Amino acid sequence: MTRTNNPTRRKFISNGLAASGALALGVFGGGFATARAARTRFREGLVDEDSESREITGPGSLKAHAGPRGLLVGAAVEAQLLTTNAAVEKIVTDQYSIMVAENSMKVGPMRPAPDKFSFEAGDALVAFGDAHGIKVRGHNLCWHAQLPTWFNSVATKDNAQQLLVDHIRTVAGHFKGKLQSWDVVNEAVQVSDGRPDGLRNGPWLKLLGPEFIPLAFRTAREADPNVLLTYNDYGIETDHPDDVKKRAAVLELVRGMKASNVPIDAVGIQSHIHAGWSTSDGNGLREFMRSIREMGLKIFVTEMDVNDDQIKSEDPAEIDLAVGKTYREYLDLMMQEPALAVVITWGVTDAHTWLGGGRRPNQTQQPRPPQRPLPFDAQNQPTEAFYAMRQSFDTRSV
Repeated sequence: MTRTNNPTRRKFISNGLAASGALALGVFGGGFATARAARTRFREGLVDEDSESREITGPGSLKAHAGPRGLLVGAAVEAQLLTTNAAVEKIVTDQYSIMVAENSMKVGPMRPAPDKFSFEAGDALVAFGDAHGIKVRGHNLCWHAQLPTWFNSVATKDNAQQLLVDHIRTVAGHFKGKLQSWDVVNEAVQVSDGRPDGLRNGPWLKLLGPEFIPLAFRTAREADPNVLLTYNDYGIETDHPDDVKKRAAVLELVRGMKASNVPIDAVGIQSHIHAGWSTSDGNGLREFMRSIREMGLKIFVTEMDVNDDQIKSEDPAEIDLAVGKTYREYLDLMMQEPALAVVITWGVTDAHTWLGGGRRPNQTQQPRPPQRPLPFDAQNQPTEAFYAMRQSFDTRSV
């Protein structure tokens, strides 16, 4: 399976806000409450072709199907998009019970100077959530990427601990009592770096050693005693040999944290997967989740999307169907895990996915259609993934 380049994803900043905002009102004018009747879906049993299944707001919304099953459902979004794009705002308020900032709460945007913090965007997202009854996750307090431009010239082994502690105390303290959870440490495992413990040889490890991880979690707990503290990572969702090794390293890291009484409440499984993922890919994932649950931790799907770059078809309807089937298979497996508490997609609509138009060329070397990885398409209409998510939520035992 092709590996996902996460740093590229993390550097993505939503574009086209003005253009998508101009489309917003026109899209919903004819009845956002039902999926377009002309849409050619309802194949291979993803949904039934009746008026009830086409209703996508109120009792037909994602949150209406997830909530009674003990799940929060949401998406990554920025406050700026919510204020400039009425269509996205409506999707978020209609569909979701939780949100996460795609970029604005990361260390770089949050701390433009060593002695300066920028809370405006994060505060705006929290305010929007409060106004609409939507919880907010914090992402993230410690990560090897998207560090401030000043970091490399300022951070040393002598001051790195204070920089990290000050950042977490200030940021987690600012949002104390306002967030559902924090991704405290993000993507700290990279087995290919060759360390016996599997940790990524990133800037924080180089400056502070492996102790930066418990330091970050303990500081976060001091700053906000009640927020759920999460370790978040990618590349652990299949039985590909690389995923097997990384999953084992993540599990060892979490076990070590629990043994040392490091405060951790949840593990985030990012879930950037490729179309074609099937339950046969998930045997190791099942065991991983069981082990996490047995340690008394919650499990969050934190950044789900489906990359369609390996689909041979150029037909958008066929691509849509394949992505929807992948959502269904993956989430059906996840629904079997009692510790699962949150499902979040990395983006609201295909117009603002980090995957953008980056599909590989077809055999004629012409650009392929844009990626279709999310439950709403670039015209803000529900995709097969939307219906697959609803049906998967309905399979969960209460």
